[in-house]
Amino acid sequence: MTSMNSGRSCTIWLALALGLFFATAAQAAEAVFKAGAAKRDITPKEPVPMWGYGARHDLLSGGTLDPLHAAAVVIQAGDKKLAIVGLDLGRSPSEKSLQSIRQRIKADAGIEHSFIAGSHTHHGPVVELSNEDGKGKGRFDAAIRYYQQLEDGIVAAIVEADQSLVPAKLATGAVDLDGFNRNRHSKREPKPVDRTLAVMRLDDAMDKPIAVLVNFSGHPTSVPGQTLKFSADYVGAMKGAIEQDFGGTAIFMQGASGDLSINKGANADHIAFGRALGREAVKLATSLQPVVVAKPTLKVREERFRFDSRSDLNNPLIRAAYSFAFFPELVANFTDEYADGIRPRLTVALLNGDIALVGGSGEFFCQHAIRLRERTRVERLFFFGYSNGYHQYFPTIEAAAEGGYGADNQVAPVAVGAGEQLMNTALTWLFQMQGKLK
Repeated sequence: MTSMNSGRSCTIWLALALGLFFATAAQAAEAVFKAGAAKRDITPKEPVPMWGYGARHDLLSGGTLDPLHAAAVVIQAGDKKLAIVGLDLGRSPSEKSLQSIRQRIKADAGIEHSFIAGSHTHHGPVVELSNEDGKGKGRFDAAIRYYQQLEDGIVAAIVEADQSLVPAKLATGAVDLDGFNRNRHSKREPKPVDRTLAVMRLDDAMDKPIAVLVNFSGHPTSVPGQTLKFSADYVGAMKGAIEQDFGGTAIFMQGASGDLSINKGANADHIAFGRALGREAVKLATSLQPVVVAKPTLKVREERFRFDSRSDLNNPLIRAAYSFAFFPELVANFTDEYADGIRPRLTVALLNGDIALVGGSGEFFCQHAIRLRERTRVERLFFFGYSNGYHQYFPTIEAAAEGGYGADNQVAPVAVGAGEQLMNTALTWLFQMQGKLK
């Protein structure tokens, strides 16, 4: 009997030990918080049509003022990964390119979730053309060739960032900057302005910067439209200043800047303004104290929505007007995109339970982000415009009622109130992710 009881005791102790081991291993797996960053040059190598100013029509680029980059940070929280990519482009890649990129990073790095967004520089290449008759084929073959270069560059930056994942510390912060941006749309006082400069700082275990993510709102339209050369505008100078003065990889994510321009003020040009903004970002990042994340979590939800269009591109008169304002091949691709209405994408992530990331595929007016930030009960909210697609302007209801550029249906074809509906949806999702709503 004694030996039998002894055997049973050993079995029980072994089971308890194994249970403790697996519980500890599971807890360790859940506690994983890592980050890695990388960037790639995505400047076109051939002359291609330039994005941003309709007056250029289909004029081709004539060189480079400063290079365009894809800067990526990959964050792993537990067993989930998220890629955040800032592009020196007018918008995020086209739907076809976006899907190709996402499929490749899932296959190559196991990354299922991503924010891939343009800075909205008006000195990047057109990315909407396609290899079909009347839509780019034959006339703009260099632009179509570029899309493979673009996809390869973005994927390479993300995969390298994933391969460089290391245990990381995290801190976020925000400050209001006076005089750096202004409302370019409304004539009603007081004009709404989102002055928030938000920063996410990621360091390695030895307190060396891995990445500094900067979120700010203001059109990068400082370089004259007549200049047919590629430029990241103020964003490039800002990122350069951060990387030089602070270290790590700088990632810029444009905010809700549909109605906001920058104020160069005493800064002579886009380079001086970018460096000034970079100094503010460095000051903020330096003031933060990154800490080890005790309970890393990541929850992500993404959907595409459908809204009626206020503009009928199938109407010959309307299509002719758009073709005159831009150029026919570009408008033909827009017509395909909006054949089933305006279909924006909303991406929402909740990191570690108290950091919200919200991405919308268009130019949202600043009050969308301001109001969402006020309503979400989280430590920090980052709003990314021009993210995971592009569906032009999303004015607020009152801005649409006031009218003007960015609010009228010529450049804001989406139904009035669409922006508010998307922000309400983002708010609901975030509360659900926190377990506060079913």
